[in-house]
Amino acid sequence: MKRKADVLDPQSQKLTVPDTAFIGLKADHPEYSSHRTEREQFQRLYLAEGPKGHICWVKGRQDNGDDSHRIAPSPVVHVRGLCESVVEADLVEALEKFGTICYVMMMPFKRQALVEFEGVESADKCVACGTKEAVYIAGQQAFFNYSTSKRITRPTNSDNPNSGNKVLLLSIQNPLYPITTEVLYTVCNPIGNVLRIVIFKRNGIQAMSVQSAQKAKAALNGADIYAGCCTLKIEYARPTRLNVIRNDNDSWDYTKPYLARRERGKGRQRQAILGEHPSAYSDNGYGPHCPLLPLPGNNRYKMSSHDIPEVVAYPLPQTSSYLGHSSSSVAMVSGLHPTKMNCTRIFNLFCLYGNIEKVKFMKSVPGTALVEMGDEYAVDRAITHLNSIKVFGKRLNVCVSKQHAVIPSQVFELEDGTSSYKDFAMTRNNRFTSAGQASKNIIQPPSCVLHFYNVPPCVTEDELQRLCTEHDVPGFIKFKVFDAKPSSKTISGLLEFDTKTNAVEVLTVLNHYQIRIPNGSNPYTLKLCFSTSSHL
Repeated sequence: MKRKADVLDPQSQKLTVPDTAFIGLKADHPEYSSHRTEREQFQRLYLAEGPKGHICWVKGRQDNGDDSHRIAPSPVVHVRGLCESVVEADLVEALEKFGTICYVMMMPFKRQALVEFEGVESADKCVACGTKEAVYIAGQQAFFNYSTSKRITRPTNSDNPNSGNKVLLLSIQNPLYPITTEVLYTVCNPIGNVLRIVIFKRNGIQAMSVQSAQKAKAALNGADIYAGCCTLKIEYARPTRLNVIRNDNDSWDYTKPYLARRERGKGRQRQAILGEHPSAYSDNGYGPHCPLLPLPGNNRYKMSSHDIPEVVAYPLPQTSSYLGHSSSSVAMVSGLHPTKMNCTRIFNLFCLYGNIEKVKFMKSVPGTALVEMGDEYAVDRAITHLNSIKVFGKRLNVCVSKQHAVIPSQVFELEDGTSSYKDFAMTRNNRFTSAGQASKNIIQPPSCVLHFYNVPPCVTEDELQRLCTEHDVPGFIKFKVFDAKPSSKTISGLLEFDTKTNAVEVLTVLNHYQIRIPNGSNPYTLKLCFSTSSHL
């Protein structure tokens, strides 16, 4: 259920709406953060949900000007109206004058945060000060309210700066570009010497000391690695040490340079006469990285000259993303169902990870197609999230193609009667056509919950269920529609399926389906994407 979160501006006494919030949704929901700020006046009390179910009270006003509800003071304060570039250190610097801060939970996409003070007296001072006068964080006025939670739930038991843990867990949100050990080393080493990096579904970095780990968390939590994407969310990890067996793009031990490119269990390798690869072949599969956002020159968390050792024994990684793959914006997809997959359905699935230029089925290799995407980063995202998933009973194999473009040659008719080649360069259904549009897409792996939007308000749950039946795809088991403004011309919501495979098949078939309504001039294009929710 969607609700607007409103804030009473203490200076103008006007009721404004700095953000959009949801009741009943997790704070990391793409639907939670995808709506723009609205400037409207409301005269009711609403609740805004913070991370992991924390419900924060947002001050409202009745027609008579009095508060209709009060909430008991809490050590946890909900902070709103933050600027996009704010990091944890900015919050600590601005609010530590009110008392000792125990923990900070950043919500970068919502421009919000939860701050837990050591005592409720400190939270009282913070909220009271924010009511009487403007409090600025990183140069922008912020708003404060009590949370109904008395303590912020930590992700792990070891999430305590005094626990002695040197391992940080980095979650990369909206990863539009590849994240390698080289990227993370470049980001984190200026804060404190990095010893080991291991990249998996969530990323861990081991720093040299507790002090360095604390400094890295404060300086980088909430920051973007690249402008507008690859946002860092940092916590203390459960393990106290990282084990690295080889040095490559996914793991690196800077204390053991001899691990470089050694394959475990293979013994000594045969010596190659002409080296590792032809000189014309580039290891640097994706070219130079986009410029990293530099830390400010006066950043107090940056290592000073006397902190940097005179002799650095830890070599920088010399390889870039995906050894053995040349730079290409073309993906090769095999394992396609011969009768149920066509160019349009490939587009429906792959467009979630980048623009699609062309799709061509290969006549010489049945069940295989080439997909030309907007750039090599889109291919990387497609490989990461779609390789090995099952669609219509067959497991997809997605890899980088040796081709650098899709040429419309040997066009033939597929078994379903459609063409083996289709150009999507001019379609309006591509979702990464501009930087602003691309930033609204939350890169998400397939899940059993689909987010639907751009649906006419007259469409019911039964009609969507009937749509699945008519197209011979599995029906959903749970349905949820978000509350919309009375003036809204479309609705959105969530559909939960029995399995992830069912959700993938429904998205492949029904994404961009044209919904026509009686007496309507233009059809509505049903749009689907994977949700971050695991269930409703």
